Amino acid sequence: MKAVSFFKSLPITDEDSLLDIELERPPPGPRDLLVEIRAISVNPVDAKIRSGSGPRSPQDANKVPGWDAAGVVVAVGDQVTSFALGDEVYYAGAVDRSGSYAEYQVVDERIVGRKPASIGFAEAAALPLTTITAWELMFDRMKIPVGKSANARSLLIVGGAGGVGSIAIQLARQRTGLTVIATASRPETQAWCREMGAHHVIDHRQPLAKQVKAILPGGVNFVLALTKTEDHLDEIIEALAPQGALGVIENVAAPLDINKLKSKSLSLHWEFMFTRTRYQTVDMAEQGRLLYEVAGLVDTGLIRSTMQENLGLINAANLKRAHALIESGTAIGKIVLEGFGR
Repeated sequence: MKAVSFFKSLPITDEDSLLDIELERPPPGPRDLLVEIRAISVNPVDAKIRSGSGPRSPQDANKVPGWDAAGVVVAVGDQVTSFALGDEVYYAGAVDRSGSYAEYQVVDERIVGRKPASIGFAEAAALPLTTITAWELMFDRMKIPVGKSANARSLLIVGGAGGVGSIAIQLARQRTGLTVIATASRPETQAWCREMGAHHVIDHRQPLAKQVKAILPGGVNFVLALTKTEDHLDEIIEALAPQGALGVIENVAAPLDINKLKSKSLSLHWEFMFTRTRYQTVDMAEQGRLLYEVAGLVDTGLIRSTMQENLGLINAANLKRAHALIESGTAIGKIVLEGFGR
């Protein structure tokens, strides 16, 4: 089968940073699906792993990277109960297994959802990793209440135009009564955040707290810090209301001084969407369940795909383009690739 991988960590400008290779089709394990991949999307974790700063080492480079896919089930393990041949699925995979830059991938059925029927494979591939990250952070870690409460509270999303921010805005609007403030620094990213459903958009190049309190004088109850948390920490703390909650997804470039959270009794929550698969937690199937629920939201028109750009076939050349866009920090929404050209 066709695949794309790397054998040492190199800048994306190096011709050998990603390579087209041929591999044997993998057999499914007892609880695995073998999926014929139709489309993938690219995430910051892809570039981090390729560059050697991600959660697995360059010595694992014989594993195919990639953690978002949509495709068709072509074989199942002997203990699979939830899927059958021909089912169309989408998922984000596991960081310690071979990934989605390949024509075929094996994936545990518990972390797989049925693809939304109303959209294509490319649009579906844009959703899983960022959706799981945003959902787990807001509803599993920070315990943001679900429902359109009359006493609604507020949410600040720092980095609203990125992949996680784009779906977090939508999930917050559809599943909660929160007032949603997103940050974005360019006219096109600000417009994207409003398109996703943000009530207000502010500029993260300017001090955040003053802008937030011009909208909500008492501050916000929840903050999703999705980018450069260490640079924004003091402003985030100032913008948070007492007894608020801060959610973080990135490895920070400098240690965070959590003592600064004490005077307001603020809570700190980390989200790593590969925790459940890495540790085979008893609730691992929650990832598949939430993907099912999101597929329903998509099919009823309440959530839309965050696909922003389709770069064409899944090959090393196009993936280099995708990684370069990710590393530029200017990507909006999600970048996808579709098909292998056979």
